[in-house]
Amino acid sequence: MFGLSFLALGLGVTSTMACTLQQVTSFGSNPTGVGMYICVPSKLAAKPAIIVAMHYCTGTAQAYYSGTQYSTLAETYGFIVIYPNAPTSGGCWDVHSTETLTHDAGGDSLGIASMVRYTISTYNADTSKVFMTGTSSGAMMTNVLAGAYPDLFVAGASFSGVPYGCFAGTSAWSSACATGTLIKTAQQWGDQVRAGYPGYTGTRPRLQEWHGTADTTLYYQNLVEANKQWSNVFGISLTKNNTNTPLSSYTQMVYGDGKQYVAYSAVGVGHTVPVRESDVLDWFGITGNLFPSNPSSTATVATTLKTSTVPATSTTSAPVTTSSVPSTGGTIAKYGQW
Repeated sequence: MFGLSFLALGLGVTSTMACTLQQVTSFGSNPTGVGMYICVPSKLAAKPAIIVAMHYCTGTAQAYYSGTQYSTLAETYGFIVIYPNAPTSGGCWDVHSTETLTHDAGGDSLGIASMVRYTISTYNADTSKVFMTGTSSGAMMTNVLAGAYPDLFVAGASFSGVPYGCFAGTSAWSSACATGTLIKTAQQWGDQVRAGYPGYTGTRPRLQEWHGTADTTLYYQNLVEANKQWSNVFGISLTKNNTNTPLSSYTQMVYGDGKQYVAYSAVGVGHTVPVRESDVLDWFGITGNLFPSNPSSTATVATTLKTSTVPATSTTSAPVTTSSVPSTGGTIAKYGQW
C-alpha cells in the first residue's frame, strides 16, 4: 500500500494560495531512501503535467517548496510538483555513482524515477508533460536524469549545475569538475550520456542550462562543457547569441532551432543563478508559444510572478564560441553551497 502523510508548511505573503506539501512514504523502488514530497493543486488538470523540483546541497524539499514559486503556480495551471528530499546528511544528491548514472540501476535517480512513475499512475498524469528542474546539486541531478531517464522526462531546466557524469567516480565530490578543469571533447561527453541508458533510441528531453560567469563553486567552464555535451547528443550546433535575454547582462545561446537545447550565460552572477520560474514554464510548454502543443496564456503567470528587473532590449548576434569565461567570484547567500 502507498502511504501518504500531510505536512502543511507556512509561506510568505503571496498573491495566490500555494498547494499543500504532502509526504508520500511508499512509492516504489527507492534503494537510497530519497524522501518524496508532493504538491497537488486544489484545481488539478484532467491530465496534469508533473514538475520535479530538486533542491541544492544543504537544502531540503521543504526549503525548495518555500523558496521557489512552483507551488503557487501549480494552483494557477493545475500541474503537480514533486519535491524530492536528498537522503544524505548534507542534503546533496548522488550524482557520481555508476548506479545513479545508469537507467534503473539504483542510486538517488532511481528513487526519483519511481516518484514520477507513482505520480503518473496515481493521478493519471500526462506522460508527454513530465519535467524536471533544480538548483546547484539539484541542477546536477537534472542533468543526471536527462541522461539516465530520457524515457520519463520531456524537458529540463538546470540552474548552476554540471554536465551529466562530470562527478562520476567513487567520491561524492569532484574538484576537477567543480573547478572546471575536467575538459572533454563533445563526442566524449555525448558518449557518456548515451552510456547512461544503453540502447535507448527514443526522444531526448529538451534542456535549458543557466550558469553565472562569476561562479566559484561550480565554475562557468561547466556550462561550456555542458554545451559540448548536449549539442553532441542532439546533433546540433550553436546558431546565434541573443544578448540581454531575458535580462540585462544575460546572453541566450541558441542551438539548432532553439527547441532542443538553449543555454544562458549570466555575466557577473555567482553561485547560483536565481530561479526564473516564468522562463522555465515557457520552456516546459506550460505557458508561452514556443511549444504550441501545450497552449496556455502567459498573462496570468506574468501577474503571478513578482519580478523587479525589466528585461533590456535584446539583440541577436552571430554565434561566438568561447572555451571559458574568467570567474571573478561571487555567491548568492541563499544558495551558497556546491
